[in-house]
Amino acid sequence: MMNDSPLLAILYGLALGDAIGWPVEFVSSVTGIKRLYPPDGIVQPPDPALFTDDTQMTLAVCEGLLAAGINSSVDQITAAIGESFLEWKRTQENPAQRRAPGSTVMRALDSYKPGVNWRELGVAASKGCGAAMRVAPLGYIYQHQPERLKEIAVAQAEITHRHPAALASAVAAAYAVKLALDRVPPPQFVSRILEFIDGMSDEMDSALLRIGHVLGWANEEDALKHIGEGWVGDEAVALALYCVLRYPDDYPACMRRAANTSGDSDSIACIAGGILGARLGLNAIPAAWVARLERRAEIAALAEKLNAQA
Repeated sequence: MMNDSPLLAILYGLALGDAIGWPVEFVSSVTGIKRLYPPDGIVQPPDPALFTDDTQMTLAVCEGLLAAGINSSVDQITAAIGESFLEWKRTQENPAQRRAPGSTVMRALDSYKPGVNWRELGVAASKGCGAAMRVAPLGYIYQHQPERLKEIAVAQAEITHRHPAALASAVAAAYAVKLALDRVPPPQFVSRILEFIDGMSDEMDSALLRIGHVLGWANEEDALKHIGEGWVGDEAVALALYCVLRYPDDYPACMRRAANTSGDSDSIACIAGGILGARLGLNAIPAAWVARLERRAEIAALAEKLNAQA
């Protein structure tokens, strides 16, 4: 019988979103995606369902939390997550394991030297989505400690990204998972997130406000283009939230919408998958998709270990 842990639903949800988005991540148009996967675009993850650096780094965040202990100081947790990222980076040196890691992430980790403050390592000018696509577990672990959720989301972001929009996107993505777990109605997500990240980044605020501009549009592809492409954190989180708001009770439909985009398909679907996993639970995720997910037993064991600390 499948473990019914909310954390496992979050991790499976984001990993499968990542897996369905990865094959079309670098296809530059929805028309091109539909040409590769006729007639409607990609509709399910491949078999096996392989994921990218998005899920790998999310699992590294989990490992760091476990190593430090979830109640440790922010500096201790940040250092443990950083060490976990370095271990992940070593797996990237093997071409067979390369899963499209972001250039900002690799640049930051390449610059690490013992004794360096982890929170000063990140690239100050980068607002790439790498800081936001890996934070879903924080929304679960710190569901009832919102200020600590914010503090740790920012700290783990600073390991690789230090642009204000990247920091705000990490907080917004983690907080969206918390809202889903709290059973907050999805139409309230944007306003609640805007309130929580108030003052962090005008760019993040602007991206979230664009969701309201387009939520009622009949043409979803035009709506997605209006919000952005998702290569940067503010747009990726806003696009994921748009998909969640369009399909709040249908995990497969949400993943298809998120993946069939002209931008960063795997990161958008990964972020949306974690939010809907939190909202809907494991039963909403097709069992056939879970059965083809790589490392699913390892993910389940990791979720169980973190649950024991929560």
